Amino acid sequence: MKQLQLSFAILVMVILFGTGGYMIIEGWNIVDAFYMTIISITTTGFAEVKPLSPPGRLYTVAIIILGVSAIAYIGGRAVQIFFESRLLLFRRRRVDKKIEKLEHHYIVCGFGRLGKPICDELHVLKMPFVVIEKNENKVDALIEAGYLVVNGDATVDETLLKAGLEHAKGVVAVLATDAENVYVTLSAKVLKPDVFVVTRAIEEETEKKLIRAGANRIVKPYEIGASRMVNLLIRPRVVDFIDIVARTRGLELNLEEVSVGSKSSLMNKTLAESSLRQKLNIIIVAIFRKDGKIIYNPISSEKIQEGDRLIAVGQMKDLVVLNELCG
Repeated sequence: MKQLQLSFAILVMVILFGTGGYMIIEGWNIVDAFYMTIISITTTGFAEVKPLSPPGRLYTVAIIILGVSAIAYIGGRAVQIFFESRLLLFRRRRVDKKIEKLEHHYIVCGFGRLGKPICDELHVLKMPFVVIEKNENKVDALIEAGYLVVNGDATVDETLLKAGLEHAKGVVAVLATDAENVYVTLSAKVLKPDVFVVTRAIEEETEKKLIRAGANRIVKPYEIGASRMVNLLIRPRVVDFIDIVARTRGLELNLEEVSVGSKSSLMNKTLAESSLRQKLNIIIVAIFRKDGKIIYNPISSEKIQEGDRLIAVGQMKDLVVLNELCG
């Protein structure tokens, strides 16, 4: 659109240039000079207003070349913009249809400095997610990258619903201000009380508001950054190992959270009876009970119960099998 606006500006300059030139070269009044410029640019073939002098004829040739070039450029750009807009409309409709079919996905509100790496990480992990972004220019780039995007304000209920909140597993609120993140958290919890919401807080007093709004987890980037820098300073190898396990960098090793369903074949079996270590080479490092109890480094006689959340370490292919066993 900027290029189209520029070409229109060039066309106006050609008209002004032509009108002024005829007034100077031929001594015509502004109406005759303007009329001659227009019929020259459009090549309509009307007769000259008055006989032209040799310099005037050469000047007319220059005006015709400049004018026709500007009009041709405008026409080409207009056609290009039309087809690009139709293509973009088709892509957005296709994206909307894909979002309608999603279930158990995640919604990322905002594609800024924090939202971008979150989306990149989810993409690497092949987790289904939808981005809500207000900036029109970012939306086009996200669609080109193959992301599912909703163009709109995440603080508006209709936008969250369009992103498939009713079928979503979790929401990440990383908008520019704390006020917006509080509003998104509150809206998401009102529309779907059981959705898991992770949000960012910059100011200290915002944390209490987010808790009241229903946020399940609150991330304070400055505190996390400070803690990580201290750990890198004091125990760098521990941080490296956690990065490898949690972010699958360098080794085929993953840290996964798996829920035990009511139809799981592992239910009421001990860890020893499940043979997870022997058959799948999976280590259960913790069990989160439904009543809130946490069992770290569970012993082999510990029973797996319905509703448990197992924190497991192993290769991705084995963790996929564990997911299936847990139902």
